[in-house]
Amino acid sequence: MAQILDPLPPEQSGKVLCCYINATSKIQVARITNIPNWYFERVVFPGQRLVFEAPIEGQMEIHTGMMASAILSDTIPCDRLLLDEPSSSEFNTDSVVTDPISTKSIVQTNNTKPLTVAGLASVE
Repeated sequence: MAQILDPLPPEQSGKVLCCYINATSKIQVARITNIPNWYFERVVFPGQRLVFEAPIEGQMEIHTGMMASAILSDTIPCDRLLLDEPSSSEFNTDSVVTDPISTKSIVQTNNTKPLTVAGLASVE
């Protein structure tokens, strides 16, 4: 669920769930400045995923941190950052999970046997 520290103004309708990922090696500041009566600004660390709610007409500015300054490096419409929310039928409470890489089933068990690591004896 999105963490909302600064809720949207009550007159705003049409909010959407969005996601931005900082795929750079630099710290970034994400800002939405085109919505009246609303302040949205977050620091996004390298590799971090930012999930947030915003009006569909919002424009996210990405400021990339440089030495003691920041440069506006991108402006992204929020409708390009939409995050699909899973429907309730997509939630599965079974203990079998599919590995998306190998497509093998991974079965989660509560195995209480001691494990042996290669070259080390198990402690019982």
